[in-house]
Amino acid sequence: MRNTTKFIILILLSLGAITGYLFHDLNGSFDYALPKRVMKVAAMILTGVAIAYSTVIFQTITHNRILTPSIMGLDSLYILLQTVLIFFFGSTSAFIINSQLNFVLSVVAMIVFALLLYKFLFRKGQRPIYFLLLVGIIVGTFFQSVTTFLQVLIDPNEFLRVQDKMFASFNNINADLIWWALAIIAVVIVIGWRFMSQLDVLSLGRDVAVNLGVEYDKIVKRMLVLSSILIAVSTALVGPITFFGLIVANLSYEFFKTYKHSILITGAGFMSIIALVGGQWVVERVFAFSTTLSVIINFIGGIYFIYLLLKESRSA
Repeated sequence: MRNTTKFIILILLSLGAITGYLFHDLNGSFDYALPKRVMKVAAMILTGVAIAYSTVIFQTITHNRILTPSIMGLDSLYILLQTVLIFFFGSTSAFIINSQLNFVLSVVAMIVFALLLYKFLFRKGQRPIYFLLLVGIIVGTFFQSVTTFLQVLIDPNEFLRVQDKMFASFNNINADLIWWALAIIAVVIVIGWRFMSQLDVLSLGRDVAVNLGVEYDKIVKRMLVLSSILIAVSTALVGPITFFGLIVANLSYEFFKTYKHSILITGAGFMSIIALVGGQWVVERVFAFSTTLSVIINFIGGIYFIYLLLKESRSA
């Protein structure tokens, strides 16, 4: 099957999922329900594209298909920040009630953390990328420990608000945040798209890329920053979705079987839209909001992660 045909299939499935979610059981509520559904779909598209894009480029520079940008501790930092704000200022403070202020604080905190981490690790000459990942795991574990400690001390009523922040949610999305996220994600994607050919070469390994004239270290640093920005924006917009990038990126590898990142990233983006919009429809219509989409994704993603580990161990 040609890639063009595969893209047509994904586009049709994406349009079908979006149309079904927007108009199923609408019952004439065009003025009230439809605008809310449009905001949800817009948030799903932005989140899906951002996570798919960042995961594919992150796996390319790490040369590992079971790693995701969340391993850098950004998800843990987001939950820690929300816990700290509620612990010290309360769930009725402007930092929590004002979604725009909370969004800006979250994005800035995660981006600053990523930039400081990269600057510190790359300051003293060349550092192996796996050293960076190891530090990210350690820092993320530290953030989780502090978060757990604060959650034990926090008021039970306030903890319910913290718990809402621990899982991704597409309900009650602020329309202003959609436009902010769209602007940031669009700029990052445009900047990153210029490096698609270099990423194709990077996938061959450091030595080959350097011999072919690619500025390996420079490209890696830029891609890490772009990946961190995308994850920061998507996480601040809807919350953390740990295993989602792992699923869509690997499905794109298996479906297209190509080295071209322009195809892999685009395919992963469409798969993200299908998964998020279709999954949200199942949560609302089948499970009647008894669970959240992030719980389902993390459950499926955990199983898929184990499958990938077993597959890698058999091929080694």
